[in-house]
Amino acid sequence: MGGREHWTGRFGFIMATAGSAVGLGNVWKFPYEAGQNGGGAFLLLYLFFIALFGLSLVIAELLLGRTTQRNPVGAFRALGGGAWPLVGGVGVLAGFVILSFYIVVAGWTLAYLGFMISGDLGADPAVLGERFGAFVGSPLAPIGWAALFMLLSVAVVIGGVKGGIEKASRILMPALFVLLLLLVLRSISLPGAEAGLAYYLQPDWSRVTMETVSSAIGQAFFSLSLGMGALITYGSYLQRDANIAGSATIIVGLDTLVALLAGLMILPAVFAFGFDPSAGPGLTFITLPAVFAQMPAGQWFGIAFFALLAVAALTSAISLLETVVCYFTDETRLGRKGATAVVAAIAFAMGVPASLSLGVWSGITVPGTSLGIFDFLDFTASNLMLPLGGLLTAVFVGWRWSQPAAEALRGAGMPAALLPVWIAVLRYIAPLGIAVILFGALR
Repeated sequence: MGGREHWTGRFGFIMATAGSAVGLGNVWKFPYEAGQNGGGAFLLLYLFFIALFGLSLVIAELLLGRTTQRNPVGAFRALGGGAWPLVGGVGVLAGFVILSFYIVVAGWTLAYLGFMISGDLGADPAVLGERFGAFVGSPLAPIGWAALFMLLSVAVVIGGVKGGIEKASRILMPALFVLLLLLVLRSISLPGAEAGLAYYLQPDWSRVTMETVSSAIGQAFFSLSLGMGALITYGSYLQRDANIAGSATIIVGLDTLVALLAGLMILPAVFAFGFDPSAGPGLTFITLPAVFAQMPAGQWFGIAFFALLAVAALTSAISLLETVVCYFTDETRLGRKGATAVVAAIAFAMGVPASLSLGVWSGITVPGTSLGIFDFLDFTASNLMLPLGGLLTAVFVGWRWSQPAAEALRGAGMPAALLPVWIAVLRYIAPLGIAVILFGALR
């Protein structure tokens, strides 16, 4: 096996890692979470938890990868030994499970991009709801779109770190921001958008409950790709003298900015046309097509929106696939091409029953639960495995590896005065925040 690949420069690394963090959670989930949880109040809570422990965890994961130049399992083995490699294993497995159902939803974005281009979606929300239900429940179409999306991800990952992931991210991420800003400007200029802006930016603390707090913590945690090994993997492709603290701050800032702009893009438009901001996941595939149908030049803005959604999904899927591929190329004799093909094939095979569980297999539940296959995979990875991996990573860096980590970070851009604060966050604050997520999931 040859030497380890590295990013060619800081810009490529930041674009790729921000792309890993920016995904459907930012553009699809954040606006409807804000819509369901009091608008501005949820926004402020989200920003508070990003600052409180999100940045510290991002720095910790990138530092683990950069220090060891290994995949998540190899990183914990090199620094902790004993049972600690299992923590990396949880992250890799979580990334693999998420990839298997993520490609299903990501396939929907490609399909709706095609529907929007053809201009045959219509404007009636009831009809749009029926069409979405029929499409998702179809036994073949969603699987075909998921396969296409997986092939796009494979095409990037198989090109390697420099020629694939970094090259694609340098194009996709700037394109994402251009599309996002274009849509934000159009949304806030609509007649009646002021009500949506007020709802989004003015906190309504009367609607805040413990569930709101838990949702804000969860959104902050998941939107940064924490606990799934992706940041450790991308960190392992950094040169050993890379400035981690500064780069991590930019990455977290870009990820947060996308979520904030997504809310500005969606909620003013929803209010301008009198739709329900708390419509949940259907906000994207039912409400927004109805909004675009009533908007001047709405078809073009609809095309831009679903292109944006597909790009955000692709940059995240690439990192999920790369995390598992990196594990196999580090730990086995498989080369990049072979590992990518094997991982993608198995993840797609798992995605097939996940997709069918939303339609012809909707009556089938996983034994011992009331959940269908898609919901079970989502709940297990997102609500259990990711928080557990994040919690154990914080404990490892904060307690088991704190002194070497602090010394390593001192030379990676972190001011000396902030090092004790960083360690304290990892030891106490981050585990407490993650415990809230786990408690909410297990309640």
